[in-house]
Amino acid sequence: MENQRKIIWGIVGLGKIAAKFAQDLLLSHDSELFAVASRDTEKALIFSEKFNAKNAFGSYDELINHPEVDVVYIATPHSLHYELTKKCLDSGKAVLCEKPMGLDAIQVKEMVDLARSKKVFLMEGIWTRLIPATKTFLKLMDENSIGEIKHVRADFGFASTESNNSRIFNKKLGGGSLLDVGIYPVYVSLLLLGEPKSMQVEAEMTETGVDKSCSMIFSYENRVLANLFSSIGEQTPTVAEVIGTNGSIKLHSRFHHPKKITLNVNGEAEKTIEEEYLGNGYFHEIEEVNSCLFQGKTESDLLPLDVSLRLSRILDLVKKEMNLDYNDV
Repeated sequence: MENQRKIIWGIVGLGKIAAKFAQDLLLSHDSELFAVASRDTEKALIFSEKFNAKNAFGSYDELINHPEVDVVYIATPHSLHYELTKKCLDSGKAVLCEKPMGLDAIQVKEMVDLARSKKVFLMEGIWTRLIPATKTFLKLMDENSIGEIKHVRADFGFASTESNNSRIFNKKLGGGSLLDVGIYPVYVSLLLLGEPKSMQVEAEMTETGVDKSCSMIFSYENRVLANLFSSIGEQTPTVAEVIGTNGSIKLHSRFHHPKKITLNVNGEAEKTIEEEYLGNGYFHEIEEVNSCLFQGKTESDLLPLDVSLRLSRILDLVKKEMNLDYNDV
């Protein structure tokens, strides 16, 4: 049965990811892009015209406090996630917050505690979890297709052409490879293995004080390892591979929104699974949020807030190992 009403969305922060997200909102029959907001009013007007939003605001608060908005997608630089999410939750607005949810575990816990106390929906925008091929991958893992996990490898790197003044290199805005792209390899390791017992971290730092690249080795029980890497200085294969006692599974590039999986089981022919996602891939997290809101849920079963809490704790440990503190700027 079709839903009787649409979910009314607002978007705060109108960069490249927000544009891709807005394109996918247009594919969702249960969604209406009602309002967009930027501190640059002209930018908001151009964005609203391009994606058929009914309202364009020159301040975030105008959108957050608008009575018709059901849910706000926060796509600002990382440093604003905490403040804006709390404002939304205090206004009774559901939130889909781009990853990372906060700059550290303290912020994330405050956000989660507030959402739970207010009984308002909150989800971190780790779209990877909702991509169809990722669901297939996790089903194969649940079925013990490759036996007991022994090793996980994942990387995500690109050669940034931005200047040192850009968001990605700006410490005040939460720049650096770990929070921008390293979060994806770390998230995969968390999904498969949980929180590590110990870790080794080596990072190359920029002149601006953030990590240009980050190499991580996580150790677990029974000598299981995860070898993870992120970079904003060089292009990497951007694949993830899980090696088990009976074979291996590979998520092909780019593994955080994959279309192709290769399954190798010892003694059997290699199996390739190809599975498309809709739009730019953000469609699937949009539909998950809509489904949760229609059902009156305050968090997603597939992306629960406890996972965001655990992820933030791991990221804090990595930052500590490389002496990266976003509070000292």
